[in-house]
Amino acid sequence: MAELPETAGLGPAERGVALGLGIERVRADDSVDAVTLAERAARGALAAARLTPQDADALIVVESRAPQTLLSSEATRLQHLLGADRAITFSVGGLGCVSLTPALLAARGLLAADPATRHVLVAHGSKPATPGRYRHPVTVNGDGGQALVLSRTGPVRLLDIVQETNGAYWDLFHVAFRDRPTARWREECQDPAAYSFRLAIETRNRLRALLGGLLERNGMCPGDITGFISQNLSVGSFGFTEEALDVKLLPVCRENLREYGHLGPNDIFLNLYSAVERKELAVGDRAVLINVSPVAAWSLLLVEIGDLELTE
Repeated sequence: MAELPETAGLGPAERGVALGLGIERVRADDSVDAVTLAERAARGALAAARLTPQDADALIVVESRAPQTLLSSEATRLQHLLGADRAITFSVGGLGCVSLTPALLAARGLLAADPATRHVLVAHGSKPATPGRYRHPVTVNGDGGQALVLSRTGPVRLLDIVQETNGAYWDLFHVAFRDRPTARWREECQDPAAYSFRLAIETRNRLRALLGGLLERNGMCPGDITGFISQNLSVGSFGFTEEALDVKLLPVCRENLREYGHLGPNDIFLNLYSAVERKELAVGDRAVLINVSPVAAWSLLLVEIGDLELTE
């Protein structure tokens, strides 16, 4: 973390915040773009499910925060690169890290609406929107690609999804880019007090209400949940989430934060599958995946670990 080029230009206060995030390293490769990362992940996910690109009935791309070009389609570019010619293809986004949730909602809708749809591929390539990776005072962005194959059977069952948004914060963080060279792009927080206090309080209240409603409508109580998983922003954000919900996050969250930093919408499923690999979750366990974005959006996913031998 201390070796990031922009760290040297930070003032003492900002540098202290950056070094206190709990992030030791990030993966970075400026030679690849978001679509390339998504393609690699998609091929890996299809292979793990013993499928080919031609088996994908739909391709949903979680859009990148800063596309390489305007007016072109990253979604159909990925379709072309994969050779997923049969797939209904489109992108979703606009909610930052929470943009994964509408992708899952759309995938669930496609599977429910059309019996002929068997496999929906969801993919995302995570790259920072600016040349700098440190996002004061939030996190440090790394590079990563992730893809999920959603089918009617599989090793993880998505039981329920809840999501809420508040448009009052739509421009709290932004990057002014028109008439500026890329080297001058900077992410700015319009109102640090709103982020640190007002949005924090609303986030606490929203998450408490969402979790209570999610469990109630599924006939569960907190004791029925084996593990809680959050996105990877900072050790401070983990502590905030644990205190707000009176839960303990699985240890893998802090480990992946140290090793990878923040990977946007990819965080929660990276943590979920890492928890399964580390045996922090086992067959039959249920977990709640917590995702928050300062736009502002909040989402919770309720999942159940099934037969890990299943490949669809």
